This record gives sequence, C-alpha cells and structure tokens, in this order.
Amino acid sequence: MRLINRHPGPAGRAALVALPFVLVGLAYAAASAARLAENPQDRILPSFATLGSTAWRLLTEEDRRSGEILFWGDTVSSLSLLGAGVGIAALIGLCLGLAIGLVPVVRTGLQGFVAVLSMIPPLAMLPILFITLGVGDTAKIALIAIGITPFLIRDLSARTLELPQEQLVKAQTLGASTLAIAVSVALPQIMPRLISAVRLSLGPAWLFLIAAEAVASEAGLGYRIFLVRRFLAMDVILTYVAWITVLAFLIDWGLARLSRWAYPWAEARG
Repeated sequence: MRLINRHPGPAGRAALVALPFVLVGLAYAAASAARLAENPQDRILPSFATLGSTAWRLLTEEDRRSGEILFWGDTVSSLSLLGAGVGIAALIGLCLGLAIGLVPVVRTGLQGFVAVLSMIPPLAMLPILFITLGVGDTAKIALIAIGITPFLIRDLSARTLELPQEQLVKAQTLGASTLAIAVSVALPQIMPRLISAVRLSLGPAWLFLIAAEAVASEAGLGYRIFLVRRFLAMDVILTYVAWITVLAFLIDWGLARLSRWAYPWAEARG
C-alpha cells in the first residue's frame, strides 16, 4: 500500500501527535544536562526541575511591593489588549469585507487602497503610534488592529465575492435591499470564514502585542519577558513563552469549537 493511502489508527495517531513534542523535550533535556554538567551555575538552559519550580513560584507568589501575583496580572493585561485589538480588527474587517465584496462602487474605491495598506510593515508604524497616541494601551491596541485588519478585509471580501450569484439575484427579485442582502444572505455565510481568518491572524496579533509591550509598558507578558532578559533569567522567560503558547492554543481551540458549534454546516462543507 502506498504511503499516501495509509492512515494511522487512533493509537498511531496519538503516538504521531506526541512524537515531535517528545523529541523536542528529549533534545532540550540532553542539551540542558550537558551544559549543567559542564557548569552547574549555567542559566541558559535550565533543567526541567528548575523550570517547574520557577513556574510554581511565578503562579503562586505575591510581589512584595504590590502584594499581587505579577504572572496573573501580566496575563490579564496582555489578554485585554489582545482581545480589544483583535475585536476591533474583526469588526472593521467584517464590515469592509462585506462592503467590498458586495458593492462594486466600494470595491473599486477601496480594494486597491486596502491592498497597498497590507504591504506596510505594521511594526514600522509603532513609533508613529507612540508619538500620536502616546505609550499607553491605545497605541498597543491600534498596532494589533492595524496589523491584522488589512488581511481580514482582503480575506473576507474575497470570500464574499465567491458567494453564488444566484442567491443575490433571488434576494433582489424578492425585493431585498443591499443592506438586507448583506445581513440576511452574505453575513451568515461569511461568519465561519471570519472565525477562520481570526484564527489565522492570532499569530501576528501576538507578535504585535509582545513587540509593543517590550518597547513601552508597565505590565504584560511581553513586558515581563524583556524586563528579565537583562538578568539572563531563562527559567522565567521560558515559563512565560510556554504560557503564551498555551494561551494561543486555547484561544485557537476555543474559536474552532465555536465555529463547529455555531456553523456545523460550514464544517461539513469544508
């Protein structure tokens, strides 16, 4: 049997999923053991035991000055900014995506403009945002929104253009207005694609957030990583990086579950 026709069973699938993680873990453990054997005070590759104790300390110990657990405060701060930025981008992307895809006049006026905007490196806008909006949360939210909105607009407008013309013609025959067609015909079919596009944009959104927090912030996951780097606190940095990865995975998993629950027909069609 050819490999392209061979599918793993449940046990084989679980083993194949776990295999890359196990190999990476073993490689890290071997490298850490080698460095610590040469220098027990090495801080570049801390052992798993050190990472575990550091993670427990970060999750449970209160800061002496504020009396708060900084780890959870950083998490709330970053997730608030991420949620606001992605939410604004999703709303703008949905509205403009539908407008560009459905209305020829809007498409002619904005399609090229959005394409040009999507070519601007968002991180190059960070100094401009800090100058115009200050170094507070507004600039960080704006960076996330600016960074992913053009992608969402282009993706959703392309999906809107793919809608069967027969549906639009029938809706017009029944007397539906442009707004009614957008809300009743296009929107329900675009929503699954919006969720999918947001999932794809989460990686860049995290990048923009951490970059903004690293430059100017007083709290946040990215702020804490760049704060402790000067002390070579790799155990803290790796704990925060692992936590960011877990959060990103959970958000992506939650959006996927939401899509399957709210739009099962789209999953079946896909």
